[in-house]
Amino acid sequence: MTDYRPRILVIDDEPQIHRFLSPALDAAGYEPVRADTAAQGLKEIARKAPDAVVLDLGLPDLDGKEALVKARAFYAGPILILSARDKETEKIDALDLGADDYVEKPFGVGELLARLRVALRHRLRDEGAEPIVTTGDLTVDLVKRLVTRAGEVIRLSPREYDLLAQLVRGAGKVVTHKQLLTAVWGPAHEHDVQYLRVFVGQLRQKIEPDPALPTLILTEPGVGYRWMG
Repeated sequence: MTDYRPRILVIDDEPQIHRFLSPALDAAGYEPVRADTAAQGLKEIARKAPDAVVLDLGLPDLDGKEALVKARAFYAGPILILSARDKETEKIDALDLGADDYVEKPFGVGELLARLRVALRHRLRDEGAEPIVTTGDLTVDLVKRLVTRAGEVIRLSPREYDLLAQLVRGAGKVVTHKQLLTAVWGPAHEHDVQYLRVFVGQLRQKIEPDPALPTLILTEPGVGYRWMG
């Protein structure tokens, strides 16, 4: 068993949507996070990037398409649009602005969950990462958020896992301090390099065969880190 569940942020001003969608997401193995306005949703994305966002277009404080554009300025994860607007142009506009999919209200929970799974898989492939990455006896499952060595679960904190996932997705490439800090902790922490070093050190203690001589997470001095697994 694992404590880690993909976080799904639902941005919608209709209480009834949250009342039936939150339990459905929870039962499907996700951690539902609620936001009732665009401002709350954008703040939540910046605070801790979710694994996916379900975004309503008819929000009280900002049109959903404007919220989508603002989110895409700093969030690369899947965004599914949820809306009662059934015009084809609305769907095309949302997709052109960066949405991964579009689900019309009223909708079936089964359909939404299926589209969510597809969006998560596609995003991983688009980023050049396989859903399951294996290095020796170490396995990182980017869909289940599960890390194991020789079949035994390695217990990581949510932030340690998010950091590892960012590195694994950029396998072989240098991921800058700013990119890691922004993706894991939000834009407000993009300069907290020492904070990042501490977490990299903790992660190495848990996954490196010899933390003193790391072979999986390599340091690029003054720039960032590179996953060599």
